[in-house]
Amino acid sequence: MTNNTTYRQAIEELETILRALETDTVDVDDLTARVQRSAELIRLCKQKLRNAESAIERVFENLEEEDDSAPDEEDELPPTRSTGPGKNGSGSGRMPGQLPF
Repeated sequence: MTNNTTYRQAIEELETILRALETDTVDVDDLTARVQRSAELIRLCKQKLRNAESAIERVFENLEEEDDSAPDEEDELPPTRSTGPGKNGSGSGRMPGQLPF
């Protein structure tokens, strides 16, 4: 088994071995070799899945860190000012949240 075998290649080889075991009359020596190869391929696939899972977790952790370090929307808005007394004495003549028209 080579380290540059892809996950897809390993799965395809496993499927080929399985089909051969299901259809062929396999002698004991060949059966042993195929089972050993299958075990190697399964270990390779498990390792590739663990590596992919770790990489994906790191991506999400980085996204969360970026979200935590980004300023909140409220921090980005300029402070509101009172424009002086209005009709109702509240300063702007509007209720909070009301549009100016």
